[in-house]
Amino acid sequence: MNVLLRKCSLSTLVSQPSKSTFLRCLAQMSSKVNFDELVKDKPIVVFMKGTPKAPRCGFSNAVCQILEFHGIKSFDSYDVLSNEDIRQGVKEYTNWPTIPQVFFNGEFLGGCDIMLEMHKSGELIEELKKIGIRSALLDKA
Repeated sequence: MNVLLRKCSLSTLVSQPSKSTFLRCLAQMSSKVNFDELVKDKPIVVFMKGTPKAPRCGFSNAVCQILEFHGIKSFDSYDVLSNEDIRQGVKEYTNWPTIPQVFFNGEFLGGCDIMLEMHKSGELIEELKKIGIRSALLDKA
């Protein structure tokens, strides 16, 4: 049986009966990319246009700048411009229409707008703490 179908079996849908679980399973079955595998076991993953060192859109750049501002020098990323399956698939996987998309410990956090609001409110410091990362902002006077 296909690995994607095994992960999204009837038992998964019954044990986790939510719209998001259904959409995630549907996206995995229709995509060549297994997004669960791309984001699991990684503290921070960003699906973005370009790379962290060379973002190719302002929103992707803003997410990288926010993370850097908190002292995060490196994180896993995927350039959606280099792979159409990833670009469209991640949108289906999260049911979120825009890029960049940020994941903390395998959970979808949001896009640039969410990251910016979390940064402004201080909530991002708490979210980083949950994944074992101390924000550099806590060390500034």
